[in-house]
Amino acid sequence: MRLIVPFPAGGTTDMLARLTAERLGAALGQAMVVDNRPGAAGSLAAGIAAQSEPDGHTVFFCSIGTAATNRFIYRALPDVGDQLADVAPMFSLPNLATVAMTAPWRTMAEFIAAARARPGDLTYGSSGAGSSLHLTGARLAHRVGIDILHVPYRGGGQMLNELIAGRISIAFGNLPTGLQLVRDGALRPLAVSSPARNVALPDVPTIGETVPGFQTTVWFGLQVPRATPVAAIARLNAAGNAMLAEPEVRARLAATGVDAMGGTPAEFTRFIQAETAQWRETITAARITAD
Repeated sequence: MRLIVPFPAGGTTDMLARLTAERLGAALGQAMVVDNRPGAAGSLAAGIAAQSEPDGHTVFFCSIGTAATNRFIYRALPDVGDQLADVAPMFSLPNLATVAMTAPWRTMAEFIAAARARPGDLTYGSSGAGSSLHLTGARLAHRVGIDILHVPYRGGGQMLNELIAGRISIAFGNLPTGLQLVRDGALRPLAVSSPARNVALPDVPTIGETVPGFQTTVWFGLQVPRATPVAAIARLNAAGNAMLAEPEVRARLAATGVDAMGGTPAEFTRFIQAETAQWRETITAARITAD
């Protein structure tokens, strides 16, 4: 079996994809190979998955970008969403707002107040234009009415190095990426973007505690080519949910700040539809485009 992953080896996506391949393959009694196909913000991998044989042996590790947001940001790229069938929601995780240890802000409220006092002067980093990190910062800026400059980098590692050096004001990074830097005292956490506090950093507040109602999560799931038989989809869904119920898997996820999702194909479809509608509003209001 093959698990097509829309991002390169290394990083949060690859970590979760390799865990999935290991456990899902074991649950199905077959070896599952990770096939990293980065490029075009994940659209390259989505296209490859959509055109694969619909035999239940090729699975796509979809993300919030490939399933919900890319279509509004990368309008010149083909949207193959209707050529893929939803299997199961798998993982969700928050973005973590951090600042350098030398920064003057200790809370999200203090950062927002500084941004209001100095419009256009403060910056926020992300792992690239159109990424979930970019969108989190854009949603916050739009929601509270602040003007902060987006600085995209080629990956979360480079972004966090620049933050530590004090060359950007704040960064919104996937929690697993910045978790060890926070634990080591290299970065100061201000807030997580999820609806509730994260078990990996229980003392760090949510952005919603400062900006009521604010939340964003990064999520991943499984999709297959549209014509894949219903029985094969059901088998993959059952294996995915069984994997997420394993105590060892849940413990590994919790240690890195990742939540297990799980659910039926229909529930995943409804979840994607809701996320797509919410992010379309944010992307349109902030006029985000990468074309």
